[in-house]
Amino acid sequence: MKIENRNSKIAFVTGGTGFIGSHLVEALLAQGYEEVRCLVRSKQKWLEGLEIEEIRGDLSEPEVLWEAVSGVDYVYHIAGVTRAKDDAAFDRANVNATLNLLGAIRHANPGVERVVVTSSLAAVGRCECRIADESAPLRPVSRYGKSKAKMEQAISNPHEMQQSFMEALPITVVRPPAVYGPRDRDILTFFQSVNRRVCPIVSGGGPLSLVYAEDLARGMIRAAESDEAEGETYFLGSERAYDWHDVKDAATDALGHGALAVPVPPVLVSAAGAASEAWGALTGTYPPLNREKAREIRHAATACSSEKAERDFGYAPQTSLEDGVAETIRWYREHGWL
Repeated sequence: MKIENRNSKIAFVTGGTGFIGSHLVEALLAQGYEEVRCLVRSKQKWLEGLEIEEIRGDLSEPEVLWEAVSGVDYVYHIAGVTRAKDDAAFDRANVNATLNLLGAIRHANPGVERVVVTSSLAAVGRCECRIADESAPLRPVSRYGKSKAKMEQAISNPHEMQQSFMEALPITVVRPPAVYGPRDRDILTFFQSVNRRVCPIVSGGGPLSLVYAEDLARGMIRAAESDEAEGETYFLGSERAYDWHDVKDAATDALGHGALAVPVPPVLVSAAGAASEAWGALTGTYPPLNREKAREIRHAATACSSEKAERDFGYAPQTSLEDGVAETIRWYREHGWL
């Protein structure tokens, strides 16, 4: 349903060509934003056909960023990498790029209404609570998680004898847990396995937060437009914690057939990650299940509470797990991914 244009808000989105970013761009357009600028390095990918203002370049080019952020009301920083082969690559994409963007905003548009910076539940890492909240210390176990924790710390610390970016700009940090939905390739391998009637489930695994991409996008916009959210950090997760049996049941219902649940001892997760990574090295790819992801599965928090976001700006996921999985599988089938 098309929403009437009720305002003249202008947004700039990094990472809009990707999975989460493209859902955010669609949500901004649906909510009547007058202009949505998107940073595009080469191809528009999932943005093709949308009424966006394309900004050619990347996060290493200050002049491009100055132009991109000038005059905008909101900045949504989604760009980053979830998989890389070394710490340096993670730092370039997730830490340095973020600081470049915030530096450009401080230079060209210090009066911006809000900057939403996307972190991750992976930044928390080891957690004594089964379900993490924003008070949990950052003890990441993976390179990705460490880069996101380093990013959060970098924007909160003074920089080159200046105020910290968190003090100088109206920033809100959001930490999604695992995100799923149409266009996502990371959870695709799980659904492909269930489609083959086999469902691997890690034995003794803890609770799991999964957020549907459209719900996350709406939550990010609510966070950006909330006065309460300035200077704060939020988890934007699911309505409740699940386990992989819940996901299996939702998937088999959507696929229309059953699947055998196969318990996987935790030690085999590490072995599978190493084997998958070795195969990826031979084929020139870096698979979703690798040694770093295996470490997160075994040792990091996988569930989070969204109570703070619900309290401060009314965050409430609208999509049930069953509906979200069914729509995701429908999309995979329609596009020949499943």
